[in-house]
Amino acid sequence: MGVEQRSPQQKAAGLRQILWSSVLGSTVEWYDFLVYGTASALVFNKLFFPTLSPAIGTIAAFGSYGVGFVARPLGGAVFGHFGDRIGRKAMLAVTILIMGFGTFLIGCLPTFSQIGFAAPVLLVALRFVQGFGIGGEWGGAVLMVVESVPKQRRGYYASLVQLGYPLGVILSAGVFTLAAKLPEAELMAWGWRVPFLLSAILVAIGLYIRLRLAETPVFRELAAERALARMPLWEILTRARKMLLVGIGLKIVSV
Repeated sequence: MGVEQRSPQQKAAGLRQILWSSVLGSTVEWYDFLVYGTASALVFNKLFFPTLSPAIGTIAAFGSYGVGFVARPLGGAVFGHFGDRIGRKAMLAVTILIMGFGTFLIGCLPTFSQIGFAAPVLLVALRFVQGFGIGGEWGGAVLMVVESVPKQRRGYYASLVQLGYPLGVILSAGVFTLAAKLPEAELMAWGWRVPFLLSAILVAIGLYIRLRLAETPVFRELAAERALARMPLWEILTRARKMLLVGIGLKIVSV
């Protein structure tokens, strides 16, 4: 049934579902992304960079944290491209799985004392996976909302997706605060893993909700008219460079 055939009550219910699923999914993925930063400050320098001095080990831990920011634009480009080809819903399901996969595996990683230098290498690789996933998540979540609401309300509803970031900060900090109450020996032995392993539960909830969503009306209309771009990323780079640079500039200014 097309969107135009739905009752106002059905449209409102569908919009609420899309909005809160986007907020929840964004919260889960920002939790995954940010819980790494807390661990970098508290435990990663000791568990994965113990051969370095405490100060240098902490710098190395935060350096691995920065890898996620390098991966984010790559994830945005790849998932944005395929989101325009395959659909928003499919890509949002993929990004939440990638983030959950990377975060859960960090919680399972052997430490430096167990496998040596392979431990920090694997840690950095999984951090890259996290950054790659969140790069596709944010843009996809915003597009899911923007393409489902009236044009005159797009700015307002899209801004609500940003609630995911502060909620992710609160959730990740809260979980690690509880873990940090453990005796230091237990925190270093297993307690630090719990916030990462809990991601599996959050991802399962977020994925369940996202799979119940319908594709956006805008994407469905373009697909029905066979008007989808064949090479979306190439078209942006060749036909919309000015808008691309403006978007990049606005993001840099907001950091």
